[in-house]
Amino acid sequence: MSAQVWIAILVGVAAMADDVMRRQIANWIPAAALAGGLGWQVGRLGVLQGLLAALGGAAVGFAVFLIFYLKGGMGGGDVKLMAGFGALLGWSGVLWAALWTAIFGGLFAMAALGYRAARRALGRREETAGTQEEKERRESIPYAPAITLGVWLSLVPKG
Repeated sequence: MSAQVWIAILVGVAAMADDVMRRQIANWIPAAALAGGLGWQVGRLGVLQGLLAALGGAAVGFAVFLIFYLKGGMGGGDVKLMAGFGALLGWSGVLWAALWTAIFGGLFAMAALGYRAARRALGRREETAGTQEEKERRESIPYAPAITLGVWLSLVPKG
């Protein structure tokens, strides 16, 4: 396996664990993806082209999810994570990753809604105690697993 794949695996596992447990992604995780992506691209393409590939990928990764963040449908950590992975994948790779991420995100959202509907149908009480922030956290769906799976699938050789 290449260094690119190992970086994607390690960063992805850290992001998923953090997001599932805390519903946040620590800043060091997307920073590690960005640094790993810069190193990978520079090592692969040379300094100038590598920097351009990594920064272009980071910009595209950031832009892909920025509108969802601005509309309140996604956290800032998710946007930063996709930017970090963009540096690792380059602009075309991060577009594939975003497509896969959207598919997995939709599937995870449908599963979460189905789970909540089943709980209500079975007469399970919804948790209502706590602050507004705690309630929002319980209702949120961690998106790092969808991002990570999207990135991993984008790295699978095509053809």
